[in-house]
Amino acid sequence: MCLSIPSKVVEIDSERNVAKVDTMGVIREAGLELMEDGDVKIGDYVLLHIGFVMNKISEEDALASIETYREILEIMDREEREKIILEDDNCPNRGV
Repeated sequence: MCLSIPSKVVEIDSERNVAKVDTMGVIREAGLELMEDGDVKIGDYVLLHIGFVMNKISEEDALASIETYREILEIMDREEREKIILEDDNCPNRGV
């Protein structure tokens, strides 16, 4: 099972149709092909799956989820935390 960590949109490249997102301090790009044009804006919180923005979520829900993840990640060392965050895009069940 994959759990998507809420990510905050920090930049949008309309020409490439990608957003730069901040996932708990890790900046990465995510494709916007699965969203309606103009639906995602800077400052929005989104959920990603295999490198694509799948949907938007409210700031309230995003911050609650992030706080839960922070509590879990506090017991991990830095390398483990970064690995978990980056592996969020590499869900083994992506074909399901």
